[in-house]
Amino acid sequence: MREHDSEENTAASTALLVAWMWVAYFLNYCDRQAVFAMFKVLKTDLSMSETQLGLTGALFLWVYGIGCPIAGFLADRYSKKMLIIGSLIVWSLVTIATGLSVSATMLLAMRAAMGVSEALFMPAAISMTTNSTAPKWRSRAVASLTTAQIAGVIAGASFGGWMAQQGHWRMAFILLGLCGLAYAAPLAWYLSRLPRQSGQSDRQAPGEDLRSNLGPSQEQARPSLLSIFQVPTFCILCAAFPLFVFGLWMIYSWLANYIEEKFELSTAQAAWISTAYLQLATILGLFVGGYIADRFRKRFRSARMTVLLASVGCCAPLLVAIGRVENLDLLKFILVGYGFFSGWMIGNIFPAAFEVVGPARRGLAVGILNFFGAALSGFAPLMVGTWKKTYGLPGMLGVAGIAYALAAVLLALAIFFTLPKDQDTHASTSAGR
Repeated sequence: MREHDSEENTAASTALLVAWMWVAYFLNYCDRQAVFAMFKVLKTDLSMSETQLGLTGALFLWVYGIGCPIAGFLADRYSKKMLIIGSLIVWSLVTIATGLSVSATMLLAMRAAMGVSEALFMPAAISMTTNSTAPKWRSRAVASLTTAQIAGVIAGASFGGWMAQQGHWRMAFILLGLCGLAYAAPLAWYLSRLPRQSGQSDRQAPGEDLRSNLGPSQEQARPSLLSIFQVPTFCILCAAFPLFVFGLWMIYSWLANYIEEKFELSTAQAAWISTAYLQLATILGLFVGGYIADRFRKRFRSARMTVLLASVGCCAPLLVAIGRVENLDLLKFILVGYGFFSGWMIGNIFPAAFEVVGPARRGLAVGILNFFGAALSGFAPLMVGTWKKTYGLPGMLGVAGIAYALAAVLLALAIFFTLPKDQDTHASTSAGR
């Protein structure tokens, strides 16, 4: 009975942590995504070229990617709580400044600054959530938190597109930034009440209170910074994940503009269609993929990696079809399919990495995966903008489809050749703590 109560208390405390972090993560994506629904207005008000519009995504992703490993390193060694609160405050101020931009150069500079500020958040948030969650719930906990990303994409694009259509794109950024500043104080209060974390063994008993044994981070021996690249499965994930987000960011950054022009829709309509069908299906995919991974992980050690393989395998043809379809209703159907299966990857990429990476390096692992993802995907919005009049979004989605096929091959190789040994090594290391 006592063990059951302890397990329930642990689940409740984890759910509460996820709920608080969810709101911050939601604001994070609202702020970064709103600009992509405003391209038509920005071309007029700030005289931005197609290439400059592409740079709104590219600059953010490149700077964000460079900052993520640094943020992950800091999250493993210093206060995750301070990094989360500091990031929220700074990116909110940058969002307000974006709304005050008087030129294309200033707006692009703010996008780069947002990359720096938002990079501090995700490694600390994912690491804190994971270290407070029992392994049997881990995919579902991360999936639940990641739904904030999806909701933020929908809300940010829809709100940004609607405000731009009303002639108030600047006010959209200012209001979003003020919301972030208003949330910083209550979030800081909640996080201040949590015990200090250093992570826990993946071999922890199912009913053990995961928070009761969190000691100072200095008490845990830490491996060298570069030793994470000695794990072959993690290196393969660092190659496969960027190939996936390369296509994803083509959709995130240019689909609204593509739909608006191709089907002659209003800015608000295009913003809604390009996000709602895709992202609502992604939320369902997050939970289904998380459930499948957690359930079958008890029987098959490769369950999480297999879910990733299924995700890119199903997404590849759907991604190509998005750029080829001529009927709007059929496009909505394809977006639902792509969103559903992409949710399997989004919700399981970090839990899959944590199968072979211990608690002491999880912040760094998130940062490194985001670095490689952003480094490649930063080219996606830029390439579409640069070659919009030649290859356009359909042609670039074809290239992304090939990248997805390559990612599937890499994941299959990992499942059969590197994952079993890396899991054994990780298990023995956890047992020795």
